[in-house]
Amino acid sequence: MDLATPAFEAAVILRRLGVPEQAWNGGSLTARSPITGETTGAVRTIDPADAIAAIDTAHEAFLAWRKVPAPRRGELIRLFGEELRAAKSDLGRLVTIEAGKVVSEGLGEVQEMIDICDFAVGLSRQLYGRTIATERTDHRMMESWQPMSVTGIISAFNFPVAVWTWNAALALVCGNSVVWKPSEKTPLTALATQALFERAAARFGEIPAGLSTLLIGDKKIGEILVDHPKVAVLSATGSTRMGREVGPRLAKRFARAILELGGNNAAIVAPSAKLDLALRAILFAAMGTAGQRCTTLRRLFVHDSIYDALVPRLKQACKTLKIGDPRAAGTLIGPLIDGGSYAGMQAALAEAEKAGGAISGGKRASAGSDDAFYVEPAVVEMPSQTDIVKRETFAPILYVMKYSDLDTAIRLHNDVPQGLSSSIFTTDLAEAEIFVSAVGSDCGIANVNIGPSGAEIGGAFGGEKETGGGRESGSDSWKAYMRRVTTTVNYGNDLPLAQGVEFPVQ
Repeated sequence: MDLATPAFEAAVILRRLGVPEQAWNGGSLTARSPITGETTGAVRTIDPADAIAAIDTAHEAFLAWRKVPAPRRGELIRLFGEELRAAKSDLGRLVTIEAGKVVSEGLGEVQEMIDICDFAVGLSRQLYGRTIATERTDHRMMESWQPMSVTGIISAFNFPVAVWTWNAALALVCGNSVVWKPSEKTPLTALATQALFERAAARFGEIPAGLSTLLIGDKKIGEILVDHPKVAVLSATGSTRMGREVGPRLAKRFARAILELGGNNAAIVAPSAKLDLALRAILFAAMGTAGQRCTTLRRLFVHDSIYDALVPRLKQACKTLKIGDPRAAGTLIGPLIDGGSYAGMQAALAEAEKAGGAISGGKRASAGSDDAFYVEPAVVEMPSQTDIVKRETFAPILYVMKYSDLDTAIRLHNDVPQGLSSSIFTTDLAEAEIFVSAVGSDCGIANVNIGPSGAEIGGAFGGEKETGGGRESGSDSWKAYMRRVTTTVNYGNDLPLAQGVEFPVQ
């Protein structure tokens, strides 16, 4: 069956979701679909002066929103979740059109938005403090959590809407306002998400103006978010290079940073591994989303005793993965986001080959358009972990290396600047426990018998080292959007001092 052009589909969806046509027509930012490379919109951007004013308005919204009881704030997110459920098919399709994800992954991203809304609604009744034992008679000591202010969100193209929701849903139930600068490569999905939020806000009623604000623009707009004194929390997803620019600027004004930066994730396949299971997990983790996830599997350490049993199968399986229009049935690998990503992949493969790597795949695949960049997934057998292996390339490249003992594998696993996600495939209990112990993986995520990609919202998401150290989504990540207050109440008639200090006053 012939598929409609991405531009036609995008326009139909945007109109159906209620996005004003003037927002994506007649503007200066060209939106494109990686499926064909064609233009899908001309999006209106915001100028710096208006961005500053919008942040000021968001701060005024915070001053009103913080007074709303948390369970009532949760009701807004419940309504937003309902809007997402109703629009799941449309928004998921738009993610596919704009980010190039296959249909199930586009829908899965919207499901992740729905899931974090459910989590946040429950959280709105669980922003727990604690009572602390005090050494002073007739006193009570306690901790409580209060809203921060404006939460700024800078998101990346590869998860154009889910990561915003990870932050926004929690920040809003915590009592903050949110200001969002999406990737310039995926502005249409941001417009659609904002329209859905505004639907929920209209149903909720009594929403202060500027509670959720969308700022579409270039790097200068992101810098305004980073530097604005009323942005108390900034969550930024992107490259380590970006984090090196953003982190010091936030630290300079003592703002709170949630940085989700580079990943160069690895897996270890031990002798006892279930190879059929490992093979499936490796293929999805390394090649899903055309290798454009921060949790993509990029390094694979295979025990020398099973190397010849696994790696030929892996290379052969990669050749069977259907590459093409992500909207088509059966497609497993869609396009790279743009020509720059393709050039980066080819440069990495050339460097790997120069370092002694043996490459299977990696060539450009036919797409019928010079402006769309589809590639064969590449499996690169490396003699050692060279410099190119230690650098993240956002593309479907899997570097494969042999190991002979677990200590060596873990040392090599950890010998990269990044520390996001990791996994081991083993049925040996001791090996599994070592890998997730203090002497094992140094990543924020350490899995056993599943790949490093595909996190659920229940757990905190983030990593260590050059990955930034931030945490988003589940667990107690909500605390990043709130300030802790320690309070001591004296309900007696005397004034005993802590630590037995004496201060006699007549």
